[in-house]
Amino acid sequence: MDNREAEGYNIPAVEAWVANNIQYLTPPFEWTRLEGGHSNLTYLLQDESGNQGVVRRPPRGKLLPKAHDMGREWAVISSLAPTGFPVPAAYGFCDDAEVTGAIFYVMGFVEGRPLHTREQTVDWIPDAAREKMAHSFIDTLAKLHKFDPDEIGLGEFAKKEGYIARQVNVWYRSWQASIEPAQLDDPRAHDLRQFFLDQTPEQGAARVVHGDYGFHNCLFGDNSEVSAVIDWEISTLGDPLADLAYTLKTWPETEADVAKYPDAPTSVGGLPFRGELEQRYARHTGCDIRKLDFYYAFNHWKSAAILHGVYARYCAGQKSTEGVDMDLLVERILGSLDRAAESIQRFEQRSRG
Repeated sequence: MDNREAEGYNIPAVEAWVANNIQYLTPPFEWTRLEGGHSNLTYLLQDESGNQGVVRRPPRGKLLPKAHDMGREWAVISSLAPTGFPVPAAYGFCDDAEVTGAIFYVMGFVEGRPLHTREQTVDWIPDAAREKMAHSFIDTLAKLHKFDPDEIGLGEFAKKEGYIARQVNVWYRSWQASIEPAQLDDPRAHDLRQFFLDQTPEQGAARVVHGDYGFHNCLFGDNSEVSAVIDWEISTLGDPLADLAYTLKTWPETEADVAKYPDAPTSVGGLPFRGELEQRYARHTGCDIRKLDFYYAFNHWKSAAILHGVYARYCAGQKSTEGVDMDLLVERILGSLDRAAESIQRFEQRSRG
């Protein structure tokens, strides 16, 4: 009798599917839960020969449209893996939800650790290796943004043009829908939305954008370099500068900035400041970054909208507020709008200069 358990998985059915579709792995497996990954149910599989893989499916229950999109993740990693870009190997995709209640895919296992906190960076990345780590981090994003989607099989992956306008519309709808349950509004959210629509820089060639590229979605090997980029479920095609600005929006610009986000994985000594990484990215990609402050502003505004939606769900009783500092959440919403306005001011000053 098989007493093994894995949340969301019919182990015998999944192992039978793997046996018929993936040559590299031979069931039965030892199943080990891997934490993280936006609540997706992710397990390490190891067969009796020591071969390893990772299986991934969405969480159980009703999901928001386009959330936890395993097909999207699979499309990206299966297209990027042959290029040598650091993603796990793509082993197999099952689009038959009857097997285990949801579609799932199996990828290779990559050694490395994501970094979510300052403490994790301190523990895993030696001080002398932090500059190398930061360079590997930004160089990997630059490498992603140099790919022509048409040339790697992702040309029809998503709409290519109008990325900022599409994103602004999505997150403005979110802000508006959250006003009543949150009993919180701010005129800057509306003014900034109009500014972004009116002043959007001309978009260059569309590139694959990760959408959530950060230390938390990179695995760093014991050489302190990026061994894999993970969690591609909100990736799309669009403006690479928006992706860059999302990645660097809270990165320290000066020594004093380190204290602004004391628990962030970037709040450690030995890392280069944001300006150096911006210039390094520009050298690698050839992108014109002179209007990057516009994209910082947009991403801070987007963060405010996301947090506003979270706060609204708490206020509506859709999520438990136990242990949640609601005042701090409001402070973070308003703080994100503050930083968006500051970035717009800097954008306008530099445009005049």
